[in-house]
Amino acid sequence: MNGHPPPFADRVLDLVDRIPPGKVMSYGDVAEYLGEGGPRQVGRVMATWGGGVPWWRVIRTDGSPPPGLEAECLRRWRTEGTPVKGERALMREARWDGIPL
Repeated sequence: MNGHPPPFADRVLDLVDRIPPGKVMSYGDVAEYLGEGGPRQVGRVMATWGGGVPWWRVIRTDGSPPPGLEAECLRRWRTEGTPVKGERALMREARWDGIPL
């Protein structure tokens, strides 16, 4: 895809860009916060346009990283101090509610 992301993608990317270091949101959290789309639509935006935002902060609801990006995601989580157990973020501690810290 060329050019500028569509409006929904812009809103997703803006929110992802605001997730603080050490925090995460699930794909569904992002959709729920925005009040539009769903986890799959958010995942599509991230796969297509997410390279310029902290993509490692948007994960599956079970705390697992995006498929194929596990090692890079874990490295970034450790650098940022994201609460992790094994190879998953601890959602209870790491989930961001969208309220600025």
